[in-house]
Amino acid sequence: MKLFTLISGLFVLLFFSCNEVNPKGEKEVRIFIKQWNEAHTQLKAPYLESSYMPVVSYYGKERTSTQVLQDKKILFQQFPDYTQRVLDNHLEITKEGGVYLATFTKHVSYNGIEADYKSYLSVINKNGDFRILREDVAEDSKDLDAPIFPSTYENSMILANNRKLYGDFNGDGLSDYAKVISPEIISEINTDAESSDAKACIGECKSIIIFSNKDLKDITIKDAYQSQLENLKDLNSDGADEIGFWNIKPKTKSLYIFNATNGTLLCEPIVINTTIHKNLKLIDVLKKTGPNKITVTRSVQVNGNWILKSEVIVLD
Repeated sequence: MKLFTLISGLFVLLFFSCNEVNPKGEKEVRIFIKQWNEAHTQLKAPYLESSYMPVVSYYGKERTSTQVLQDKKILFQQFPDYTQRVLDNHLEITKEGGVYLATFTKHVSYNGIEADYKSYLSVINKNGDFRILREDVAEDSKDLDAPIFPSTYENSMILANNRKLYGDFNGDGLSDYAKVISPEIISEINTDAESSDAKACIGECKSIIIFSNKDLKDITIKDAYQSQLENLKDLNSDGADEIGFWNIKPKTKSLYIFNATNGTLLCEPIVINTTIHKNLKLIDVLKKTGPNKITVTRSVQVNGNWILKSEVIVLD
């Protein structure tokens, strides 16, 4: 009987000891989320600076904490009356490994509009402080095109911060403009000489040309992180200006000639070895030499030597 009592006492002790760990962690996560919400309501982006890991999943995209804070600043500037809070009894926390997943209904108010969104935060404890790994809302939520979400003002933010290239890119006789969304660079990869142009990007190393005219589709260029746009005028006699994209790297630069109306390349990229052929301008690389006809000049290697070679291309 004594043995049974002893075992029962140990069982009760172990049961309550195990259940003291998670409630304590969950309580701290709840406090963290409350403070996170209050920082939004107070419109204080700097208060959120220590809330995120260096790289996070942010509304479906990989972002640095710096990018997230910039995002929050834009939100607060655009809606100075913005508030958000977690609805009572709508916060659930589960733990897997060292990561807490907090699911809650977030009530937001801005510009006279009120709405509820099922939201998620993945939180991890780092050196005694909680940090966010993921911030998102449920895919089946309504009104995901609301202006408080990054996807709705991402392009407008980029358009405001980058140089515009003007031209008639759809052939309607009216002026449009184009800009480039570039990836964020982490560092240069130090490898062998042949791959010394390589860079480490956050996410994919790709650039995207976007247009003010929404009838024109975005153009994506892979392995491109630094660029410059050129208005090449109408090269193929379709009434629309072609757009040039310089893919700039430490030892090369390549000119992509796009038909902006359909996003297709008019010819293979024109690659220049800038360590050998320096200070070449657009006019040195591309000339319109007749109706639907261009002359391009690129760097080529012949018998171990780099030379400039020109060719005439007839455009469709």
